[in-house]
Amino acid sequence: MVSIHSKWRYLFMFLGIQLVVMALLSRDGYQKRVSYFIRIFRKPDILLGRNDTIPGIPGGDVYADLLHLSKSPSHGDDMPYCPKTSPLISGPIHVTCPSGLTLKEVQRKNPLVVRGGRYRPPDCEARHRTAIVIPHRHREHHFKFLLYYLHPFLQRQQLQYGIYIIQQAGNYTFNRAKLMNAGFREAMREEDWDCLFFHDVDLIPEDDRNTYICDSNPKHAAIAIDKFGYKLPYKMYFGGVSALTPTHYLKMNGFPNNYWGWGGEDDDIGVRVSLAGMYITRPSLKIGRYKMIKHKLDKGNDVNPKRFNMLAKTRQTWKLDGMNTLEYKTISREYLPLYTNITVDIGTEAGLHPATVPAPEKPAANMHVAMKTSAKLKDDSRE
Repeated sequence: MVSIHSKWRYLFMFLGIQLVVMALLSRDGYQKRVSYFIRIFRKPDILLGRNDTIPGIPGGDVYADLLHLSKSPSHGDDMPYCPKTSPLISGPIHVTCPSGLTLKEVQRKNPLVVRGGRYRPPDCEARHRTAIVIPHRHREHHFKFLLYYLHPFLQRQQLQYGIYIIQQAGNYTFNRAKLMNAGFREAMREEDWDCLFFHDVDLIPEDDRNTYICDSNPKHAAIAIDKFGYKLPYKMYFGGVSALTPTHYLKMNGFPNNYWGWGGEDDDIGVRVSLAGMYITRPSLKIGRYKMIKHKLDKGNDVNPKRFNMLAKTRQTWKLDGMNTLEYKTISREYLPLYTNITVDIGTEAGLHPATVPAPEKPAANMHVAMKTSAKLKDDSRE
């Protein structure tokens, strides 16, 4: 017979094993593994490989149902408005990073996109006009994947849209928020957009029900990113992809100009929304899903060590730093087949200055020019 002490020993061992298992399952990594094995034994679910699509589910391929669209001769006054809900929207999109992808391939798959990355529905008048502003430097590898998905994603929503890539000139520390301020101003100079989406270059939307139109208050669209386990990291998070009307943007004095380096500006923007008497709206976790393209921290975009001290002062600084103090110089504007590329010099923490400073002239050359100028002045005075 088993003694009472042995029974208690086995009971404590059993309870201890249960506690260990529960602790492991409470961690995200183990939850994912368990759910993975559960899905294997559930018939309705289908495991996706790297280049697979979802058979039998419309919208698995972001380009599905777009091939039948053709160019309209013109957009006349008799063109009907597009439906309030686009019939092309189908839900989840399967996102991969195709190997060997080129911008020429993206252009070939989007024949209705015209110079500058502009599009309007060919068979109806769009109800919404949206500009996509993408701050960027040295991220060409990423934005070709973003453009591959973003163009058909927006076309499925029957939007009139334009895509603006805002590049920071020079090698000084990256300033994402100031670039978005410049992008806002440059986009609004070209067209009276209803809505502006400020979009990180490494985030790809995974559900076309996440409509790129503005709400009555500023909208945070990237609520569920795979990097964060498809959860909102914290309540005031406003990073990744956000949408504002021109009225929203100006009401909160745009974005801060003084966050150089990585981090802080998203939280500053979220605080500005509240200080301007507005609140953040979001889609559901099932719809606002994004896949992040993996990458290392960019050179010239080191972590901003001042960000926490700056955030603590947002209440005092938001009206003094933003669109009303924005300074930059437009270096070039290119209307490319898939997007408008605008390169700007936003200066440094010390202020605006040319992105490249020419080398000083040699003293001998300066002396030679001065002597020639002096001689000419003497000759002129004699006349």
